Amino acid sequence: MIHIRNARDGEAELLSEIGLRAWQKAMASIGESDAMMDAARNAFRNFVENRWLTITVVEQNSQIAGWAAREGLDETISDFWIDPVFTRQGLGSALLERIEKNIADQGFEKAAMQTHSGNGEAIGFFRKHGYSIHWLSVAYNPKLDRDVPSVGLTKMLVSDGEGGYGQEF
Repeated sequence: MIHIRNARDGEAELLSEIGLRAWQKAMASIGESDAMMDAARNAFRNFVENRWLTITVVEQNSQIAGWAAREGLDETISDFWIDPVFTRQGLGSALLERIEKNIADQGFEKAAMQTHSGNGEAIGFFRKHGYSIHWLSVAYNPKLDRDVPSVGLTKMLVSDGEGGYGQEF
């Protein structure tokens, strides 16, 4: 059974390990993730320890299977990680639906996120859920010592028919 909830204080180790495993899979197309493993582990650990209030967790049969974060509590999904052993089970879709609802409930009209352009699985997942690529950027990554292209994806959460004046008949 799928259950979605807010992260809890004290879950940093588990959440960071899930994020790290998903990150390794996402980085496979770029390569060299092994060279960045310690830095990535520390970055995940620091993030989940300090930003756990911005994290939403998805569980499968009471086992944490993934998490997403809105670091700025705005329309941007800053992190979206499903443990590779739990992919293709509907958990990502359920988690995304909840995050989008939270964004819309806070009055934002769109959801946004970004990933590296070689992360075909994530891009395909978000496009399947109504996201469109709106920008491509190339930035130098000193840890990889090369330029890494990334894409920005957005989805309108409010249809054109909503938010107008008067009553619809």
